[in-house]
Amino acid sequence: MEYRITLERMEFHAFHGCYELERKVGNRFTVDLTVTAELGDVAAEDCVEKAVNYLTVYEIVCQQMSVTQRTIERVAMNIIDALYADFPQIRHLSCTVSKLAPPLGGKLDRASVTLEK
Repeated sequence: MEYRITLERMEFHAFHGCYELERKVGNRFTVDLTVTAELGDVAAEDCVEKAVNYLTVYEIVCQQMSVTQRTIERVAMNIIDALYADFPQIRHLSCTVSKLAPPLGGKLDRASVTLEK
């Protein structure tokens, strides 16, 4: 049996972008994650040690958001790779990274990319 964990609208100030100014000044980003994992004995034993701990997931996302990248695609890939490395029970991940108010010369709420693995 599988279970799903969703963490929505985690917000960060980070320094990702293809323009040098973006990497100096930074911008606001959000990350949305859906993690599907093997349930195993988590529910039956009420065992947090066997679960995908969402505090740890959040900490991993924070760490990856602090590593400056030129593309949000790379940021999403780094998050996914780090989560798979820490939690072997993960079966599927969907990660959306959004840059809020991207500098495109007009009014725009966000630019987003979603990677799944």
